Amino acid sequence: MEGLVLYDLRALCFPTGVALKQFGSFRLDAAKECLWTNGEEIALPPKPYAVLRYLVENPGRLITHDELLDALWPETFVQPQVLRTYMLELRRILGDDTASPRYIQTLPKRGYCFVAPVTEWGGTESAAAATASALETKGIVGREEEMVVLQGHLRAVADGQRRMVFVTGEAGIGKTALVDAFSRSIEISGEAMMARGQCVEGFGAKEEYYPVTEALSRLCASADGEAACRVLARRAPAWLAALGRDAGPLPASGSAVRLPGDLCAALEELAAARPLILVFEDLHWADDSTLKLISALARRRAPAQLLVLATCSYRDTITDQACKGLKQDLIMRQLAAEMPLTPLTRSAVRQLLIREMHQEPLPPGLSGFVHQHSEGNPLFAIAILEHLMAQGFLVRESEGSQSAWRPSGSFQEMEAAVPDGLAQMIELEIERLSADEQRMLEAASLMGIAFPVWAVAAALEQDSQVSGEACAALARRLYFVRRAGEDELPDGSRSDFYVFGHGLYRQVLYQRQSASRRAARHKRIALRLGELFAGREDSVARERAMHFEAAGDWLSAAIALRSAARHAQERQAHAEAEELLQHALRLAGNLSEIDRAAASRVIHDELEAAAACDQEPVEPRSRVS
Repeated sequence: MEGLVLYDLRALCFPTGVALKQFGSFRLDAAKECLWTNGEEIALPPKPYAVLRYLVENPGRLITHDELLDALWPETFVQPQVLRTYMLELRRILGDDTASPRYIQTLPKRGYCFVAPVTEWGGTESAAAATASALETKGIVGREEEMVVLQGHLRAVADGQRRMVFVTGEAGIGKTALVDAFSRSIEISGEAMMARGQCVEGFGAKEEYYPVTEALSRLCASADGEAACRVLARRAPAWLAALGRDAGPLPASGSAVRLPGDLCAALEELAAARPLILVFEDLHWADDSTLKLISALARRRAPAQLLVLATCSYRDTITDQACKGLKQDLIMRQLAAEMPLTPLTRSAVRQLLIREMHQEPLPPGLSGFVHQHSEGNPLFAIAILEHLMAQGFLVRESEGSQSAWRPSGSFQEMEAAVPDGLAQMIELEIERLSADEQRMLEAASLMGIAFPVWAVAAALEQDSQVSGEACAALARRLYFVRRAGEDELPDGSRSDFYVFGHGLYRQVLYQRQSASRRAARHKRIALRLGELFAGREDSVARERAMHFEAAGDWLSAAIALRSAARHAQERQAHAEAEELLQHALRLAGNLSEIDRAAASRVIHDELEAAAACDQEPVEPRSRVS
């Protein structure tokens, strides 16, 4: 947040009347021919600056290679490859990604398109103060750039450009917190009217326009309510009557129906005098009528000081598919913008913990532990912190008149159990999937964060092709599963592998299986590993031992660990061999008395041999010239 305040206050130093082009957290300064971000000046070479300026001054449309070359190098022959070099440099400076561009989109064999919203900026202290105050009030961190982008959309709306923005991201990533902070900044600055509606799961099939009705009710009850009711009574009386307010005598019987066009006209008239912001939360649960109304608001061509702001996350429901289709269609037609929220950085998680614990410095290692296990998800981070406090891993200690949270042990030694509240939330998401999909994900969790298709197939005694197609389908739909690549197996075939986006999801999926089911699936994976690496079992012996141990097959696990120890000895990793044999000895303790005695004698002999090898001096290898 401090960077944002500095950014806005330094901007006050620019001469009055000098317009800067703002996009994201960047401002293009035509007077100095440079770029600004977070109060810092970025000097650009003349040609990359010229390329960026041309794109920024022509946002939202295709700029062909020829147009760009003619504009910047008139009557001069220049290889098109030069443009690619400049684009790579600009993307590096902007932190842009070709796979998911936020600023410069490449259209293969055609040209480029600047996809970020661009606004004129002159710098106002009130806007900076409102933004800073809102962030402080809501206690959110790491979203300064997103707040700047939303303020940019608001300034464009004030110029008569209607805007539609989808704030997207996984559950708990902070979509509502960001919108709350933005709304608070509007309340502080008084820049616009605001109406908010909440979409509720299950209501879409029961009550059409539910979030719209809620938003209109709030608007009519606000300080701007009197003006809103007058406009609705004149332009959309059926909508006002549906709110339980006096709309006067309604015309013909057919006019009692709530027509989307009437409401669109009323909202545009209301927004003619002052910007209007409509916020719809959890749009993935919206009814079809609400989605059609939003589509109409975005597509109407008349100028309007109207901003529609919607939060949504994708859960693969029927309404979710409709919401996703609307978003993609409007963005493709350049009638909407998407703001995907990414996980918090480690420094942002640290700031979040400081605010939650009301202390600085933090216990050593805490921020790293929480960031690692929450993977930057703010909701997960807070839940993990509360879990550490509830379980006594963090204790409140007094020092004189002061008190602070201290760890009761090393964070490296703590098990990151899934907090109950998070486990229930994740369980609800999993329950929305089909029984077959749940089985697939449970089998995948047996391997860890990363899982190959062949292992899923082995665990479920399923054909690998069937498992591969099912995993691919899940990765396309679920945000917490993604494809990570492919491996070549010993028989020359290839197997895709995937990863869980969150370790907490993998833990919940693993723990929800019965012990007997987990054991049977682990054993199948171990046996399949032996088949795949027949003749080279030693190279995967450690992995096989892990699965045999999880299956409770102590003898097979001990045998596999001895095999892994031999493999370590061959690599002269004697300490590793001893560690593996000690582990095998501990597992042998679970065997029957006769088997335990026999296994222990063999393992002790191998331990003595490994210890002897470890003590022998290693002769230096002769140098080969």
